[in-house]
Amino acid sequence: MVSTQAQSVDGMVILWEGEAHVLSCVSDGGSLLASASEFAEATGWDLRPEGLCNGDVCVPVRDRGSAEPEPGFIDLDVLAPLLDRPVVVDGASGIVSIGATRRSRSEALIERRAPSFRLPGLDGAEHSFEDLRGRLTVLVTFSSWCGCRYDLPGWQALADELADDGLSIIAVAFDQDPEVVRPFTEGITIPVLYDPSHQLAELYAISNVPTVIWIDETGRVVRPNTPAFGTDLFTDFHGVPAGPHLDAIRDWVINGHIVEPSSGAVSELSDDEIDARLWFRIGAHLHRKGQDGLAEVAFARASSLAPLDFTVARAAMPLTGRDPFGEEFLSLYAAWEEAGKPFHGLDPDLGDS
Repeated sequence: MVSTQAQSVDGMVILWEGEAHVLSCVSDGGSLLASASEFAEATGWDLRPEGLCNGDVCVPVRDRGSAEPEPGFIDLDVLAPLLDRPVVVDGASGIVSIGATRRSRSEALIERRAPSFRLPGLDGAEHSFEDLRGRLTVLVTFSSWCGCRYDLPGWQALADELADDGLSIIAVAFDQDPEVVRPFTEGITIPVLYDPSHQLAELYAISNVPTVIWIDETGRVVRPNTPAFGTDLFTDFHGVPAGPHLDAIRDWVINGHIVEPSSGAVSELSDDEIDARLWFRIGAHLHRKGQDGLAEVAFARASSLAPLDFTVARAAMPLTGRDPFGEEFLSLYAAWEEAGKPFHGLDPDLGDS
């Protein structure tokens, strides 16, 4: 039985691996406590005498009282870090955003093993990365709020050219709504997915688009995050011609040649950048639910934590009624240039990171 100190409140929403789950909860002082059984159903993790467990895997819980302050109700702010997952709690909206494990990012950024993911496609179906990729895969991230949305024909042409050589190109849009992406996909047959929770921005530490990643037939990232374009439509603006990167992909696919960076690793996201992504997810969820006032607060919090991260600051613009191609974007771009163009990845000239 819940103690008299805990009060029932409206359901808590947890954002977990791209999905939203509504859990029963109670308020215990300043904390929101989630139903332990419903959390287990949503995530696979349940609290047992031996610890927090998923199947045969258990994580010790040293302070059972802080993890389960009320019988049957758990404090996610205490338990999520035990799973090596960052967490932010928005008490105003009753939303808890839980990120990917640091281990999964380490696999992608340091060990250079492409993490598994599932995302919805413009065809209305959900797709797994393993089902889509070919022997060699180029993962292209873009967005409707970026001029790179016009690059898809260039990537399609490369996919057609190298299809018989075993190349697969997958495009992923950092967008909430497939309909804002669809106008740019006419005549495009490569898989186009969209990532409303920006899972890939967290897993691969992507801080701008377009970011391109090469993955070989074993699932190894052979060329990490690189700014690259499929056409020269906006080369005068960003100064990065498409040709050298497209030619490097051809050389890789046909001749097996890879320009290896000396460091090999993409820098990890800072704690603020991770939290910014979790706050962005909260804002995106509230926006989809029509709670735009609360969404703007969450987006502002995200942008304050990562002000020069385009997948956060610029991505929030169209979701809050601001022009992602207007004066605010130009000011952001100027500040980014003045700061030395910070980017989690390699130089676009295929040099070192």
